[in-house]
Amino acid sequence: MADAREYVSRPDELGTIHISEEVLAVISAAAALEVEGVVSLAPNLGNDLAELLGKKGSLSRGVHIAVNGDTVSVELSILVAYGCVIPEVAQAVQEAVLTAVDNTSGLHVECVNVNVAGVSFGKDAKKQG
Repeated sequence: MADAREYVSRPDELGTIHISEEVLAVISAAAALEVEGVVSLAPNLGNDLAELLGKKGSLSRGVHIAVNGDTVSVELSILVAYGCVIPEVAQAVQEAVLTAVDNTSGLHVECVNVNVAGVSFGKDAKKQG
């Protein structure tokens, strides 16, 4: 993901525009965190092993971006507040991420896969709404 410093390049009439995969991951994370019922992003052991080994965390923790040409696939892991309907929260996350990435980057979002890594019972896990 972002540690590889991958960029999406798009030719423009004035030159080339480069968008970092880290930027797409942060956009995705911010959109997911705005959804009611999402408590936080959850680290994905396969994608976030570097963070567990001492690298500083970032907003994009728990988000994996795959780019193929002008097409983006997003995979993210979330924690849902206890009392929320998990499929509804996950679908709202998919829609929010798709809209945010599409509107800000102009890239086509092929899919948004949401992994619900857990349910949070803590004081921050109040059901919103």
